Amino acid sequence: MNRDIAILRELARQVREIAEKPIQEERRIAWSKHNSFQGDQPLIYIRAYAFDEIFDESKLQCQDPFFRQYEKKMYDTIYRDQFGDDYIIEPWITVGSIYKPSAEYRWGLPVTLGEKPATGGAAAYAPSLKEEEDFEKLTVPTHCIDEEKTRERYEKLGDAINDILTVNLDRGPMLFMWTGDIATDLAKLRGLEQIMWDAYDRPEFLHKLASFMSKAILKVHHEAVEQGDLGLANTENQCIPYALEVKRPQANAYGANPKDIWGYMAAQEFTTFSAEMFDEFMLQYQIPILEEYGLAAYGCCEDLTGKIPYLKKIKNLRRIAVSPFANVKRCAEQIGPDYIVSYRPNPSSMVATGIDEEYIRKEMKTQFDVLKQNHCKFDITLKDVETVNRDPGAIKRWVSIVRSEIEAFSF
Repeated sequence: MNRDIAILRELARQVREIAEKPIQEERRIAWSKHNSFQGDQPLIYIRAYAFDEIFDESKLQCQDPFFRQYEKKMYDTIYRDQFGDDYIIEPWITVGSIYKPSAEYRWGLPVTLGEKPATGGAAAYAPSLKEEEDFEKLTVPTHCIDEEKTRERYEKLGDAINDILTVNLDRGPMLFMWTGDIATDLAKLRGLEQIMWDAYDRPEFLHKLASFMSKAILKVHHEAVEQGDLGLANTENQCIPYALEVKRPQANAYGANPKDIWGYMAAQEFTTFSAEMFDEFMLQYQIPILEEYGLAAYGCCEDLTGKIPYLKKIKNLRRIAVSPFANVKRCAEQIGPDYIVSYRPNPSSMVATGIDEEYIRKEMKTQFDVLKQNHCKFDITLKDVETVNRDPGAIKRWVSIVRSEIEAFSF
Protein backbone atom coordinates (compact mmCIF):
# COMPACT_ATOMS: atom_id res chain seq x y z
CA MET A 1 0.00 0.00 0.00
CA ASN A 2 1.16 3.53 -0.82
CA ARG A 3 2.64 5.12 2.34
CA ASP A 4 0.56 8.29 1.95
CA ILE A 5 -2.60 6.21 1.81
CA ALA A 6 -1.58 4.18 4.86
CA ILE A 7 -1.09 7.43 6.80
CA LEU A 8 -4.48 8.78 5.75
CA ARG A 9 -6.24 5.53 6.58
CA GLU A 10 -4.91 5.52 10.13
CA LEU A 11 -6.01 9.12 10.66
CA ALA A 12 -9.40 8.36 9.10
CA ARG A 13 -9.89 5.55 11.64
CA GLN A 14 -9.21 7.97 14.47
CA VAL A 15 -11.63 10.54 13.08
CA ARG A 16 -14.31 7.90 12.63
CA GLU A 17 -13.88 6.72 16.21
CA ILE A 18 -14.34 10.28 17.43
CA ALA A 19 -17.35 10.82 15.17
CA GLU A 20 -18.99 7.65 16.51
CA LYS A 21 -18.79 8.71 20.15
CA PRO A 22 -22.26 8.97 21.75
CA ILE A 23 -21.51 12.59 22.70
CA GLN A 24 -21.80 13.62 19.04
CA GLU A 25 -25.47 12.59 18.89
CA GLU A 26 -26.09 14.23 22.25
CA ARG A 27 -24.70 17.43 20.79
CA ARG A 28 -26.87 17.13 17.68
CA ILE A 29 -29.94 16.95 19.87
CA ALA A 30 -28.72 19.83 22.04
CA TRP A 31 -28.03 22.13 19.08
CA SER A 32 -31.30 21.22 17.39
CA LYS A 33 -33.20 22.24 20.51
CA HIS A 34 -31.02 25.28 21.16
CA ASN A 35 -31.46 26.77 17.70
CA SER A 36 -35.21 26.22 18.04
CA PHE A 37 -35.41 28.09 21.38
CA GLN A 38 -35.79 24.88 23.38
CA GLY A 39 -32.32 24.66 24.93
CA ASP A 40 -31.74 24.61 28.67
CA GLN A 41 -28.45 26.51 28.80
CA PRO A 42 -25.88 28.13 26.48
CA LEU A 43 -23.68 25.93 24.31
CA ILE A 44 -20.01 26.55 23.53
CA TYR A 45 -18.52 26.54 20.05
CA ILE A 46 -14.84 26.86 19.17
CA ARG A 47 -14.59 27.95 15.54
CA ALA A 48 -11.07 29.13 14.61
CA TYR A 49 -8.35 28.52 17.17
CA ALA A 50 -4.81 29.21 15.84
CA PHE A 51 -4.22 25.62 14.78
CA ASP A 52 -1.41 26.70 12.46
CA GLU A 53 0.43 28.25 15.40
CA ILE A 54 0.33 25.24 17.67
CA PHE A 55 0.48 22.41 15.13
CA ASP A 56 3.91 21.02 14.35
CA GLU A 57 4.07 20.83 10.55
CA SER A 58 6.87 18.28 10.81
CA LYS A 59 4.21 15.75 11.82
CA LEU A 60 2.88 15.78 8.27
CA GLN A 61 4.29 12.82 6.38
CA CYS A 62 2.27 12.63 3.17
CA GLN A 63 4.35 13.51 0.10
CA ASP A 64 1.44 14.10 -2.26
CA PRO A 65 0.24 17.72 -1.76
CA PHE A 66 -3.37 16.65 -2.31
CA PHE A 67 -3.20 13.98 0.38
CA ARG A 68 -1.14 16.26 2.62
CA GLN A 69 -3.95 18.82 2.92
CA TYR A 70 -6.37 16.13 4.11
CA GLU A 71 -3.76 14.72 6.45
CA LYS A 72 -3.56 18.13 8.10
CA LYS A 73 -7.33 18.51 8.12
CA MET A 74 -7.73 15.22 9.98
CA TYR A 75 -5.04 16.18 12.49
CA ASP A 76 -7.05 19.35 13.07
CA THR A 77 -10.21 17.32 13.69
CA ILE A 78 -8.45 14.94 16.06
CA TYR A 79 -6.84 17.80 17.97
CA ARG A 80 -10.06 19.74 18.49
CA ASP A 81 -11.76 16.70 20.02
CA GLN A 82 -9.95 17.42 23.29
CA PHE A 83 -11.43 20.91 23.77
CA GLY A 84 -14.62 19.83 25.49
CA ASP A 85 -16.81 22.36 23.69
CA ASP A 86 -20.05 21.44 21.92
CA TYR A 87 -18.60 21.17 18.42
CA ILE A 88 -19.92 18.21 16.44
CA ILE A 89 -17.42 16.04 14.60
CA GLU A 90 -19.35 14.51 11.73
CA PRO A 91 -18.55 11.08 10.25
CA TRP A 92 -17.31 12.44 6.94
CA ILE A 93 -14.64 14.56 5.31
CA THR A 94 -15.45 16.90 2.44
CA VAL A 95 -13.89 17.31 -0.98
CA GLY A 96 -14.82 20.41 -2.94
CA SER A 97 -15.85 20.40 -6.58
CA ILE A 98 -13.91 22.14 -9.35
CA TYR A 99 -16.01 24.73 -11.13
CA LYS A 100 -16.02 26.37 -14.54
CA PRO A 101 -14.84 29.07 -14.89
CA SER A 102 -12.11 29.02 -12.26
CA ALA A 103 -12.97 30.48 -8.87
CA GLU A 104 -10.67 33.45 -9.48
CA TYR A 105 -12.64 34.46 -12.57
CA ARG A 106 -16.09 33.70 -11.22
CA TRP A 107 -17.23 37.22 -12.16
CA GLY A 108 -15.29 37.47 -15.42
CA LEU A 109 -12.78 39.84 -13.85
CA PRO A 110 -10.23 38.43 -11.37
CA VAL A 111 -11.35 38.33 -7.74
CA THR A 112 -8.16 38.32 -5.72
CA LEU A 113 -6.21 39.99 -2.96
CA GLY A 114 -2.65 41.23 -3.26
CA GLU A 115 0.36 39.28 -2.07
CA LYS A 116 0.82 38.89 1.67
CA PRO A 117 4.10 40.42 2.84
CA ALA A 118 4.49 37.62 5.39
CA THR A 119 2.96 34.24 6.10
CA GLY A 120 -0.17 34.77 8.11
CA GLY A 121 -0.08 38.50 7.47
CA ALA A 122 -2.64 40.80 5.91
CA ALA A 123 -3.12 41.36 2.19
CA ALA A 124 -4.18 44.56 0.49
CA TYR A 125 -7.11 44.64 -1.92
CA ALA A 126 -6.22 44.39 -5.60
CA PRO A 127 -9.41 45.58 -7.34
CA SER A 128 -10.01 44.72 -10.98
CA LEU A 129 -13.22 46.72 -11.47
CA LYS A 130 -11.41 50.04 -11.40
CA GLU A 131 -13.62 52.15 -13.66
CA GLU A 132 -17.37 52.19 -14.18
CA GLU A 133 -16.76 51.07 -17.76
CA ASP A 134 -15.26 47.84 -16.41
CA PHE A 135 -18.76 46.78 -15.40
CA GLU A 136 -19.25 45.62 -19.00
CA LYS A 137 -16.43 43.12 -18.48
CA LEU A 138 -18.35 41.31 -15.74
CA THR A 139 -19.98 38.02 -16.67
CA VAL A 140 -23.00 36.31 -15.16
CA PRO A 141 -21.77 33.14 -13.41
CA THR A 142 -23.38 29.76 -13.95
CA HIS A 143 -23.46 26.62 -11.84
CA CYS A 144 -21.08 24.49 -13.87
CA ILE A 145 -18.98 21.73 -12.33
CA ASP A 146 -15.94 20.37 -14.14
CA GLU A 147 -17.06 16.78 -13.74
CA GLU A 148 -13.83 15.16 -14.89
CA LYS A 149 -11.53 17.11 -12.57
CA THR A 150 -14.00 16.82 -9.71
CA ARG A 151 -14.33 13.07 -10.16
CA GLU A 152 -10.53 12.71 -10.10
CA ARG A 153 -10.34 14.50 -6.74
CA TYR A 154 -13.26 12.62 -5.24
CA GLU A 155 -12.05 9.21 -6.38
CA LYS A 156 -8.48 9.87 -5.32
CA LEU A 157 -9.44 10.52 -1.71
CA GLY A 158 -12.36 8.10 -1.81
CA ASP A 159 -10.25 5.19 -3.03
CA ALA A 160 -7.89 5.86 -0.15
CA ILE A 161 -10.29 6.12 2.81
CA ASN A 162 -13.96 5.88 1.79
CA ASP A 163 -14.33 2.41 3.31
CA ILE A 164 -13.29 3.91 6.65
CA LEU A 165 -14.50 7.51 6.61
CA THR A 166 -17.15 8.75 4.19
CA VAL A 167 -15.90 11.24 1.62
CA ASN A 168 -18.53 13.90 1.07
CA LEU A 169 -18.44 15.62 -2.32
CA ASP A 170 -19.56 19.23 -2.13
CA ARG A 171 -21.50 19.92 -5.33
CA GLY A 172 -23.21 23.01 -3.99
CA PRO A 173 -23.15 26.43 -5.67
CA MET A 174 -19.74 28.03 -6.14
CA LEU A 175 -21.17 31.38 -4.99
CA PHE A 176 -21.82 30.42 -1.39
CA MET A 177 -20.72 31.60 2.05
CA TRP A 178 -18.07 34.32 1.45
CA THR A 179 -18.33 34.19 -2.33
CA GLY A 180 -22.10 34.40 -2.05
CA ASP A 181 -22.73 37.18 0.48
CA ILE A 182 -22.18 39.93 -2.14
CA ALA A 183 -20.18 42.13 0.23
CA THR A 184 -16.97 40.08 0.19
CA ASP A 185 -16.63 39.84 -3.58
CA LEU A 186 -17.91 43.37 -4.09
CA ALA A 187 -15.04 44.76 -2.02
CA LYS A 188 -12.51 42.52 -3.76
CA LEU A 189 -13.72 43.58 -7.20
CA ARG A 190 -14.09 47.28 -6.49
CA GLY A 191 -11.81 47.91 -3.50
CA LEU A 192 -12.79 48.32 0.14
CA GLU A 193 -12.15 52.05 0.33
CA GLN A 194 -13.62 52.61 -3.12
CA ILE A 195 -17.06 51.25 -2.22
CA MET A 196 -17.18 53.82 0.57
CA TRP A 197 -16.48 56.59 -1.94
CA ASP A 198 -18.97 55.06 -4.38
CA ALA A 199 -21.80 55.36 -1.86
CA TYR A 200 -21.33 59.14 -2.04
CA ASP A 201 -19.84 59.82 -5.46
CA ARG A 202 -21.65 57.28 -7.63
CA PRO A 203 -24.49 55.68 -5.61
CA GLU A 204 -26.38 54.59 -8.73
CA PHE A 205 -23.37 52.60 -9.87
CA LEU A 206 -22.98 50.91 -6.47
CA HIS A 207 -26.67 49.97 -6.57
CA LYS A 208 -26.25 48.64 -10.10
CA LEU A 209 -23.29 46.50 -9.07
CA ALA A 210 -24.89 45.11 -5.89
CA SER A 211 -28.13 44.35 -7.76
CA PHE A 212 -26.24 42.58 -10.55
CA MET A 213 -24.36 40.40 -8.07
CA SER A 214 -27.47 39.62 -6.03
CA LYS A 215 -29.41 38.42 -9.07
CA ALA A 216 -26.43 36.41 -10.32
CA ILE A 217 -25.92 34.65 -6.97
CA LEU A 218 -29.61 33.82 -6.79
CA LYS A 219 -29.46 32.46 -10.35
CA VAL A 220 -26.50 30.22 -9.50
CA HIS A 221 -28.30 28.90 -6.41
CA HIS A 222 -31.39 28.13 -8.48
CA GLU A 223 -29.29 26.31 -11.08
CA ALA A 224 -27.65 24.19 -8.38
CA VAL A 225 -31.09 23.22 -7.10
CA GLU A 226 -32.43 22.50 -10.58
CA GLN A 227 -29.44 20.27 -11.33
CA GLY A 228 -29.93 18.39 -8.07
CA ASP A 229 -26.56 19.46 -6.69
CA LEU A 230 -27.59 21.25 -3.51
CA GLY A 231 -26.86 18.93 -0.60
CA LEU A 232 -27.87 18.75 3.04
CA ALA A 233 -24.19 19.25 3.87
CA ASN A 234 -24.31 22.68 2.20
CA THR A 235 -26.08 24.05 5.25
CA GLU A 236 -24.25 26.97 6.91
CA ASN A 237 -24.89 29.25 9.88
CA GLN A 238 -21.30 29.95 11.04
CA CYS A 239 -21.99 27.72 14.01
CA ILE A 240 -23.50 24.24 14.27
CA PRO A 241 -26.22 24.09 11.58
CA TYR A 242 -28.86 22.08 13.38
CA ALA A 243 -32.45 23.06 14.24
CA LEU A 244 -35.76 21.28 14.50
CA GLU A 245 -37.15 23.24 11.54
CA VAL A 246 -34.51 22.11 9.03
CA LYS A 247 -33.03 18.77 8.04
CA ARG A 248 -29.85 17.46 9.60
CA PRO A 249 -26.59 17.81 7.67
CA GLN A 250 -25.81 14.62 5.79
CA ALA A 251 -23.00 13.59 3.46
CA ASN A 252 -23.71 13.21 -0.27
CA ALA A 253 -27.42 13.91 0.26
CA TYR A 254 -28.14 15.79 -2.95
CA GLY A 255 -31.42 17.08 -4.31
CA ALA A 256 -32.02 19.21 -1.23
CA ASN A 257 -34.49 22.06 -1.19
CA PRO A 258 -33.06 25.35 0.12
CA LYS A 259 -35.85 25.29 2.71
CA ASP A 260 -34.20 22.15 4.12
CA ILE A 261 -31.05 23.96 5.20
CA TRP A 262 -29.57 27.11 6.73
CA GLY A 263 -28.50 30.17 4.77
CA TYR A 264 -25.82 32.54 6.01
CA MET A 265 -24.52 36.00 5.18
CA ALA A 266 -22.50 38.85 6.65
CA ALA A 267 -21.29 42.25 5.50
CA GLN A 268 -17.99 42.86 7.24
CA GLU A 269 -16.95 45.20 4.46
CA PHE A 270 -19.85 47.51 5.37
CA THR A 271 -18.81 47.88 9.00
CA THR A 272 -18.14 51.60 8.59
CA PHE A 273 -21.44 52.26 6.79
CA SER A 274 -24.30 53.73 8.77
CA ALA A 275 -27.22 51.41 9.44
CA GLU A 276 -29.30 53.24 6.84
CA MET A 277 -26.61 53.03 4.17
CA PHE A 278 -25.91 49.38 5.02
CA ASP A 279 -29.59 48.68 4.43
CA GLU A 280 -29.68 50.69 1.22
CA PHE A 281 -26.51 49.45 -0.43
CA MET A 282 -26.20 45.90 0.86
CA LEU A 283 -28.90 44.31 3.01
CA GLN A 284 -31.76 44.85 0.56
CA TYR A 285 -29.77 42.85 -2.01
CA GLN A 286 -28.91 40.05 0.42
CA ILE A 287 -32.43 39.46 1.71
CA PRO A 288 -33.85 37.80 -1.45
CA ILE A 289 -31.05 35.22 -1.31
CA LEU A 290 -31.28 34.56 2.43
CA GLU A 291 -35.04 34.15 2.37
CA GLU A 292 -34.72 31.23 -0.06
CA TYR A 293 -33.45 29.13 2.84
CA GLY A 294 -35.22 27.48 5.74
CA LEU A 295 -33.46 29.49 8.43
CA ALA A 296 -30.95 32.32 8.21
CA ALA A 297 -27.98 33.43 10.30
CA TYR A 298 -26.36 36.82 9.96
CA GLY A 299 -23.07 38.39 10.95
CA CYS A 300 -19.42 37.64 11.44
CA CYS A 301 -16.87 40.04 12.94
CA GLU A 302 -18.71 43.27 12.13
CA ASP A 303 -20.44 45.37 14.78
CA LEU A 304 -24.17 44.97 14.16
CA THR A 305 -25.31 46.95 17.20
CA GLY A 306 -26.96 49.73 15.20
CA LYS A 307 -28.09 47.49 12.35
CA ILE A 308 -30.29 45.00 14.19
CA PRO A 309 -33.56 46.86 13.43
CA TYR A 310 -32.83 46.38 9.73
CA LEU A 311 -31.81 42.74 10.13
CA LYS A 312 -35.26 42.06 11.53
CA LYS A 313 -36.61 42.52 8.01
CA ILE A 314 -35.17 39.09 7.16
CA LYS A 315 -38.28 36.92 7.54
CA ASN A 316 -36.47 33.66 8.29
CA LEU A 317 -33.73 35.15 10.47
CA ARG A 318 -32.87 32.94 13.43
CA ARG A 319 -29.31 33.80 14.55
CA ILE A 320 -27.57 37.17 14.99
CA ALA A 321 -23.85 37.55 15.67
CA VAL A 322 -22.83 39.79 18.56
CA SER A 323 -19.16 40.26 17.78
CA PRO A 324 -16.33 41.41 20.07
CA PHE A 325 -16.82 44.92 18.66
CA ALA A 326 -20.54 45.07 19.45
CA ASN A 327 -22.25 46.50 22.52
CA VAL A 328 -23.64 43.35 24.11
CA LYS A 329 -26.18 45.20 26.25
CA ARG A 330 -27.62 47.22 23.37
CA CYS A 331 -27.71 44.15 21.15
CA ALA A 332 -29.44 42.06 23.81
CA GLU A 333 -32.05 44.77 24.36
CA GLN A 334 -32.91 44.76 20.66
CA ILE A 335 -32.74 41.00 20.10
CA GLY A 336 -34.54 39.82 23.22
CA PRO A 337 -36.13 36.37 22.98
CA ASP A 338 -36.87 36.68 19.25
CA TYR A 339 -33.56 35.41 17.86
CA ILE A 340 -30.63 33.26 18.97
CA VAL A 341 -27.67 35.37 20.02
CA SER A 342 -24.25 34.22 18.87
CA TYR A 343 -22.25 35.88 21.64
CA ARG A 344 -18.61 36.19 20.60
CA PRO A 345 -16.17 37.29 23.31
CA ASN A 346 -12.95 38.97 22.25
CA PRO A 347 -10.26 36.32 21.62
CA SER A 348 -7.54 38.87 22.37
CA SER A 349 -8.63 39.13 25.99
CA MET A 350 -9.76 35.51 26.31
CA VAL A 351 -6.77 33.45 25.14
CA ALA A 352 -4.26 35.48 23.10
CA THR A 353 -1.90 36.52 25.88
CA GLY A 354 -2.48 33.81 28.44
CA ILE A 355 -5.46 32.62 30.45
CA ASP A 356 -6.61 35.19 33.00
CA GLU A 357 -9.16 33.04 34.80
CA GLU A 358 -10.45 35.81 37.05
CA TYR A 359 -11.07 38.11 34.09
CA ILE A 360 -12.76 35.39 32.03
CA ARG A 361 -15.11 34.47 34.87
CA LYS A 362 -15.98 38.12 35.52
CA GLU A 363 -16.64 38.78 31.82
CA MET A 364 -18.83 35.70 31.45
CA LYS A 365 -20.89 36.55 34.55
CA THR A 366 -21.36 40.13 33.36
CA GLN A 367 -22.54 39.18 29.89
CA PHE A 368 -24.63 36.24 31.13
CA ASP A 369 -26.48 38.69 33.38
CA VAL A 370 -27.08 41.11 30.51
CA LEU A 371 -28.33 38.40 28.18
CA LYS A 372 -30.54 36.80 30.83
CA GLN A 373 -32.10 40.14 31.78
CA ASN A 374 -33.17 40.56 28.17
CA HIS A 375 -34.53 36.98 27.92
CA CYS A 376 -32.00 36.03 25.25
CA LYS A 377 -31.23 32.50 24.15
CA PHE A 378 -27.53 32.46 23.34
CA ASP A 379 -24.45 30.40 22.67
CA ILE A 380 -20.81 31.34 23.10
CA THR A 381 -18.54 31.28 20.07
CA LEU A 382 -14.79 31.72 20.33
CA LYS A 383 -13.47 32.49 16.87
CA ASP A 384 -10.75 34.34 14.97
CA VAL A 385 -8.15 33.23 17.48
CA GLU A 386 -4.98 34.28 15.66
CA THR A 387 -2.73 33.32 18.56
CA VAL A 388 -2.87 31.41 21.83
CA ASN A 389 0.62 32.58 22.77
CA ARG A 390 1.85 29.17 21.62
CA ASP A 391 0.02 27.50 24.49
CA PRO A 392 -1.55 24.26 23.16
CA GLY A 393 -3.69 23.89 26.27
CA ALA A 394 -5.19 27.39 26.25
CA ILE A 395 -8.42 26.60 24.42
CA LYS A 396 -9.19 23.55 26.53
CA ARG A 397 -8.68 25.55 29.74
CA TRP A 398 -10.82 28.40 28.43
CA VAL A 399 -13.66 26.01 27.61
CA SER A 400 -13.41 24.46 31.07
CA ILE A 401 -13.64 27.87 32.75
CA VAL A 402 -16.59 28.99 30.64
CA ARG A 403 -18.32 25.65 31.15
CA SER A 404 -18.03 25.98 34.91
CA GLU A 405 -19.52 29.48 34.75
CA ILE A 406 -22.44 28.19 32.69
CA GLU A 407 -23.08 25.41 35.19
CA ALA A 408 -22.90 27.81 38.13
CA PHE A 409 -25.18 30.42 36.57
CA SER A 410 -28.94 30.27 37.04
CA PHE A 411 -30.52 30.38 33.61
